[in-house]
Amino acid sequence: MLQQLSNWKLSLAANAVRNGEVIAYPTEAVYGLGCDPWNESAVFSLLSLKKRSVNKGLILIASNLQQLAPFVGDLDPSIKRRVLPTWPGPVTWLIPPVSCCPSFLYGQHNTIAVRVTNHPLVVALCNELDSALVSTSANIQGRDAARTSLRVRQIFGNQLGYILSGETDRALSPSKICHAQTGLVIRPAI
Repeated sequence: MLQQLSNWKLSLAANAVRNGEVIAYPTEAVYGLGCDPWNESAVFSLLSLKKRSVNKGLILIASNLQQLAPFVGDLDPSIKRRVLPTWPGPVTWLIPPVSCCPSFLYGQHNTIAVRVTNHPLVVALCNELDSALVSTSANIQGRDAARTSLRVRQIFGNQLGYILSGETDRALSPSKICHAQTGLVIRPAI
């Protein structure tokens, strides 16, 4: 019964994404806001909800490397050696995008932020969608991110297409961010 309920929730969340809506879901540290990365209208709705500039760029999360390939292509062997040992896990990498990658995903940068997650609910959601998902913390820019579905509802009310309830992995900080070509740590994990 619990598995059926979980599958039903995943289907509702995936359908909301397919319909161009913004959803919320638990990640490694906090709740995230997400949408279809190919749907420009959905991405700009998400940015509007957060009061975030498109210039800052966004993170894409996936359950596997193949779901990120439409955005980053085949990774250079040196990048693979650096990146693949950290996935799945809470490390986000800045990787040059392919030419057809929508610029509203990476903003003013020449790289796109991507991660293969190990959060079971997000893995299941990406598998249900068979796609990567935009992922950014569930908050208004500059404020604390939500750590519960209740807090998400308090911040965003009825503005989201769906809130996929579940537990975060209780990491104390957002994912570590590193530059894939240089290995430079842009944002350390605390």
